[in-house]
Amino acid sequence: MLLQQTQKSGCTVLAAAAGLSVRKTSCANAITRASRIITNQSSSFNSVRDFSKSSTNMEKDFRLERDTFGELKVPSSKLYGAQTLRSVMNFPIGGNPERMPLPVIKAMGVLKKAAAIVNKEYGLDAKVSDAISRAADEVISGALYEEHFPLVIWQTGSGTQTNMNVNEVISNRAIQLMGGVLGSKTPVHPNDHVNKSQSSNDTFPTAMHIAVAVEINSSLIPSVTKLRDALNAKAKDFEPIVKIGRTHTQDATPLTLGQEFSGYVQQLTFGLERINATLPRLYMLAAGGTAVGTGLNTRIGFDKKVAEQWRSQRPCLLAHEDSERHKVFGVRARCGLGELSLPENEPGSSIMPGKINPTQCEAITMVAGQVMGNHVACTIGGSNGHFELNVFKPMMVANVLRSIRLLSDSSVAFTDNCVVGIVANKDRISKLLHESLMLVTALNPHIGYDQGCADRQNRA
Repeated sequence: MLLQQTQKSGCTVLAAAAGLSVRKTSCANAITRASRIITNQSSSFNSVRDFSKSSTNMEKDFRLERDTFGELKVPSSKLYGAQTLRSVMNFPIGGNPERMPLPVIKAMGVLKKAAAIVNKEYGLDAKVSDAISRAADEVISGALYEEHFPLVIWQTGSGTQTNMNVNEVISNRAIQLMGGVLGSKTPVHPNDHVNKSQSSNDTFPTAMHIAVAVEINSSLIPSVTKLRDALNAKAKDFEPIVKIGRTHTQDATPLTLGQEFSGYVQQLTFGLERINATLPRLYMLAAGGTAVGTGLNTRIGFDKKVAEQWRSQRPCLLAHEDSERHKVFGVRARCGLGELSLPENEPGSSIMPGKINPTQCEAITMVAGQVMGNHVACTIGGSNGHFELNVFKPMMVANVLRSIRLLSDSSVAFTDNCVVGIVANKDRISKLLHESLMLVTALNPHIGYDQGCADRQNRA
């Protein structure tokens, strides 16, 4: 009798494990199919017994965590809690490539550490504050990112779930550091302690600003500066070389190759100036505003103290048209311009032997197209602020950070693998210059415009 009861209850569990409907599956079929999954060799009764053991082990692999919607089983190896897991369940969009960018998570760690230090001044238990700071340092280092920050950017538009992901991870890591029980929310609570004096509505935009400012200073500005300086060096090298100018893709009046390159240099200089001009606004942080910007549930001076903490940590944290022209001028075909020779980096065709393509130019112009698309997405996001809150923040910051990364990487690659190796084909440049009928323009002051037109037509 006991054996029959055991087998009967086991069939229900086995059917579920085997992906079968309990109501529509016979006990024998359930045992047979699940046995193959679990042991492939055991008898029906041993399969039940073995599954019971694995179920017990499975229970040990999870812990119960609770939020306002109830309990959830969280993997025991993870530092996040119920709210993070609920977001994983509710927003299975895009997978790993769409995860919240690491710079945002690091910036959240910076903010949580700063808040813990300031909150200690306002009465937060010193041991709790110190544990939060130590846990936040691990977030800032990026060591916890792969395992404990699974959320994608496609979530609530305020970034609330990412804020809670950070709160839960820091809380549980701090609990571990203090010798407590994972998931107990004591002695460090994710809301009451890690998120103290904060709201997602001020923490996430603050993290956005910190992340973008850090990436601009550490990556974008140095990379674009490197490209600008390399082009400037070429401009000086090419200054003596006179070439035919072109407008509307047609021959125009002459200029030096150095003058042409100096135009690229100036455009990048203007771009760097515009980038630098954004930084003072990025250094303005929303921290302390809480839900709607009024500072509810914070202490007077909290905002300034948090900003000062970030300022003290900051030192530790911290192309399109040009490439198109180089690609055209560097064409090596007999019918092309051939004024510039670009470095030959790799084979260009799987069918045409010896074909070499301007691949670096193609790559950076594709980057430019992607960045333009990211900008459109950010513009749409920025236009969708309603009342006291914009709810497109994760999408906007992800696109800005992606653009920064793409522009930084492509600027360095284009500099190292193309610009520094550009060579002027002087003979070809001279030939095209002297064959151009636009040289007649220089005679306008002497023979007049109409006579110049007539001479050009006669020579065409």
